[in-house]
Amino acid sequence: MTITHDLSILNLIMQASVIVKLVMSLLAFLSLTSWYWIFRKWFQIRAARAKTDGFERDFWSGGDLDLMYQSAAGGRFRSGGLERIFESGYREFTKLRGSTHDAGATIDGARRAMRATYQREVDDLDAHLAFLASVGSVSPYIGLFGTVWGIMNAFRGLSNVGAATLTHVAPGIAEALVATAIGLFAAIPAVVAYNRFAHDIDRISIRFESFMEEFSNILQRNLR
Repeated sequence: MTITHDLSILNLIMQASVIVKLVMSLLAFLSLTSWYWIFRKWFQIRAARAKTDGFERDFWSGGDLDLMYQSAAGGRFRSGGLERIFESGYREFTKLRGSTHDAGATIDGARRAMRATYQREVDDLDAHLAFLASVGSVSPYIGLFGTVWGIMNAFRGLSNVGAATLTHVAPGIAEALVATAIGLFAAIPAVVAYNRFAHDIDRISIRFESFMEEFSNILQRNLR
C-alpha cells in the first residue's frame, strides 16, 4: 500500500526535482494555452463555414447584386469572410466601371481587391495555427528533457545506496516518466487539432477562390 501511495501521479509530481517541476509547469502551461486556441479556432472555423454557406445560398439564389452589396456594406454580412470578399470586389468594380471604359482593367481591379481581402481572411483563419504546430513538435522533447534529468537524479541517488533494489529505483524513474507523459498529453491534441484545422481552412480557402473566379465571370458579363 505504501508503494502504491508513493507512486501516485500527484505524489510523483510533488516529489520531483526542481528542474523536472519546471518542465512539468511549462508543459502544463503549453497544454492549457493550446486547448484555449483549439476551442477558439474551432468556433472561428465553424462560424466561417456557416457564414460562407449562408452567403453562397443567398448569392446563388439570384438576388440583385446592388441590393446584396448594400446589405453587405451596411453590416448585415460583416461577420463572414466571403461577404467581405464580395463587398470589396463589387465596390472596386462599381468604382472602376464609372471611371474607365477598359473592361479588362475593371475586372482586374475587382480581382485584385478581392484577392487582397481573401488574403486577409485566410491569414486571420491561419492565425495561431503555428503555435499549435510548435506545441505539437516541441512538447515531447521538453518532456523527454525532464525525463532524462529525472533519471539522472535517480541514478545519482543510487550511488549512496549499497544494494539498489526496485524499491529504490522505481520512484525516481516513475517521476521522470511523468514528464514524458505530460509532454505527450500536450503534443497529441495540438497535432490533431492543427491537422484538422489546416484541412478545414484549406477547404474554406478553396471555396473563396472558386467564388472569386465565378464572381469575376459574372462581373465580366455585366460589362457587355
